[in-house]
Amino acid sequence: MKKLELYFDEELQGKFELKKLNLLLVFQVNCPGCFSYALPVFNRLYEQWNNGDISFLALSTAFEDFDRNTEENTQRLVKEGFLVGETKRFMAQQGFEELPYSLDFPVAMDKIEKELPDLDRILDNICSSTPGFDTLPEFEKVSYRNRVAAYLNSLEKTALTFTLNGLRGTPSFVLFNSDYDILSHWFGHVHYENIENAINKFSE
Repeated sequence: MKKLELYFDEELQGKFELKKLNLLLVFQVNCPGCFSYALPVFNRLYEQWNNGDISFLALSTAFEDFDRNTEENTQRLVKEGFLVGETKRFMAQQGFEELPYSLDFPVAMDKIEKELPDLDRILDNICSSTPGFDTLPEFEKVSYRNRVAAYLNSLEKTALTFTLNGLRGTPSFVLFNSDYDILSHWFGHVHYENIENAINKFSE
């Protein structure tokens, strides 16, 4: 079972405590989809489950737009409901100049590094997380790995949790246990019931 690699320095809000089950939401502040459905879904799950053996953490990350997806903007989001970039434009179209709901769960910032700590291990994680990678011919595996390496080396910064786990984008949800075993994960627009069913399954 694949292990979650979770990196952050300190919480910007609340306190994350590892429990029997843990739900992670990885988001970017410059990600309209994160704000239109992922964060509200996370809020609803938190309201329902936070008093049991489940811990919650929303992790702000950056795999693009490094000038907007920052710790400073995440802090302002948590404290003031401050919005930036595409998220701000999207919310303005809905009639809101700031975040129209509260964030009630612990929030932290993904650990951002200027240099990759272990490129080979990162590439292994990304390739193993890519659907269908194991079925590719060997030369295509090598080609894919080289393309990923070239992309990572071109980045000015790297978010460790996002990159080392080979996440496809934001929003991403990850359900994991106290040993950091990944039990389920979802990318993109996921329905509340899908995550609820997984929590019920692994709570038994």
